Amino acid sequence: MSGNVAQPIQAATLAERWYVPAEIAALRVWLPFAALVNAFISGGEALRGNDAALFAGLGAGALLIALRGLLPDGARRFPLWRRTAGRALATAMLLSGALFPLWRDFSLYDLWAVSWLVVPAGLSLYWLSAGISGTWCAGACDARMAESGLARNRRLGPRLEAFALHTFLIHAAALVVAPVVWIVDVAVSPGNILGGAIFDAFSLEHFRAVLGGEAFWLWTRNSLVVALGTTLAGLLLAIPAGYAFSRYQFAGRKGAMFVFMLIQMFPGIIILVPYFMVMKTLGLLNTSIGLIIAYSVTALPLCVWMLKGFFDAVPRALEEAALLDGCNRAQVFFFVVLPLSLPAVAITALFSFLTAWNEFLLALVFNTANDAYTLPVGLASMIPATGQLWGDFAAASIIVSIPVVALFMLFQRSLIQGISAGGVKA
Repeated sequence: MSGNVAQPIQAATLAERWYVPAEIAALRVWLPFAALVNAFISGGEALRGNDAALFAGLGAGALLIALRGLLPDGARRFPLWRRTAGRALATAMLLSGALFPLWRDFSLYDLWAVSWLVVPAGLSLYWLSAGISGTWCAGACDARMAESGLARNRRLGPRLEAFALHTFLIHAAALVVAPVVWIVDVAVSPGNILGGAIFDAFSLEHFRAVLGGEAFWLWTRNSLVVALGTTLAGLLLAIPAGYAFSRYQFAGRKGAMFVFMLIQMFPGIIILVPYFMVMKTLGLLNTSIGLIIAYSVTALPLCVWMLKGFFDAVPRALEEAALLDGCNRAQVFFFVVLPLSLPAVAITALFSFLTAWNEFLLALVFNTANDAYTLPVGLASMIPATGQLWGDFAAASIIVSIPVVALFMLFQRSLIQGISAGGVKA
């Protein structure tokens, strides 16, 4: 009987010894991360030449690291002086952030930057002083509370992790969304002002100017011809090549695949001069055919590698069954393999289209006449050394991005299927 009594007592003692509230465990990770964010903010302020904000960000990061050092290391390692110092430091950080708008002009960016000091400090002050975590920090946590706290950690811990993960993802998405918002603001604002308040005025004059001009529609036609031609030529070359590399063993197979991979390691500017000399010799400058050939050759190695990986995922047993049923190799490819690889073909087609739609350098070098410009070169002509048309440029950029967004939405399911199929080998 004494053994039965000792077992719960021992379990309670272990729970009391090893229990740490989930809030304190979260602070141990969040505070260094907040300090890292403040370091990035300081780097941005250094690029802007704002020395005061630079040192403020570095100071905030140092305070967060100091607060992290004052957190308890375990259930019985939080003396009174550390608890008092942690609360005092968190209070000072909270007050300094709250008083920030009183001594300088305040903007949305400043609010975001200060939040990386105020929010961690506020959470630290609350969790060190109140609630179950505050009781634990005060050393008043008994064995029963520790046992219930361990069960509470299993519920609260995943929620805190999800909150931290969503916060990180929101900031990652903001890095992508912020430039788009800025471009939209420039496009719908009157005049050609790059700065100023966001969406303080609204005008469609830039969209009217772009859509009402003949040059934009000429550039759009040239880009469509080149992009569609590159997509068709790329598929006609990459599909049979990828299937051959996937299914057949022939002399030079490994060497050719290595060369395809090697080509991707070099920047495109290396082949600029040879391409130009070839196009000039063939009389293909200022023509869509020259760009189609150049883009098809440029995108071919990666397309072949992509399709080979997808063809490798198609079970060979299906082809063998079709051969036993009387199909020849061409029928096996067109009626068995190719239908199963349509998601891969969609990805390859989209990649080829985007390569031609967005490419700028080759189009700039090969085309010297305004009538032969593609959209990237045409957009660049809107911002010369003098008289930049930033509003028209922003409006045209938004219009040009619409087909790309539409293609991704249209082929979204095929893209997901293709990526999943390419990641599984038969």
